[in-house]
Amino acid sequence: MSSTTTQAAAADPFGHGRRRPGRANPCGWCGAQLPDETGTGRRRRYCAQACRQRAYERRTAVQRGGLPEDAVVLSTAEFADLQDRLFQLRCAAEDVLTAAEDGATPAELGELAERVREGAKGLERLR
Repeated sequence: MSSTTTQAAAADPFGHGRRRPGRANPCGWCGAQLPDETGTGRRRRYCAQACRQRAYERRTAVQRGGLPEDAVVLSTAEFADLQDRLFQLRCAAEDVLTAAEDGATPAELGELAERVREGAKGLERLR
């Protein structure tokens, strides 16, 4: 490790401000993957101005409503959709267990595991 790298690590022991290529960097509003940035400066938090605006509107509404800053507010429809996606994920996981108990082939288990992965990926999206 060079002395410059050592000095940078000592000045910033938690790694703040360093860019990590390949690390997931989702939009702060919609969850879309942001492109890797290699330049200096502040990291992008939103994929578009519209997402930035929606996040601002949510923050100000939360402040006016007296809710905690980290509150997550979902409409009834969004909550029902989240419950549906959780149910689908649980069913897909149960399918993998049943197939494993019934002696499924590795290819069959791979297909079922892919369905679990896709279900989990869909749950990463809350909005």
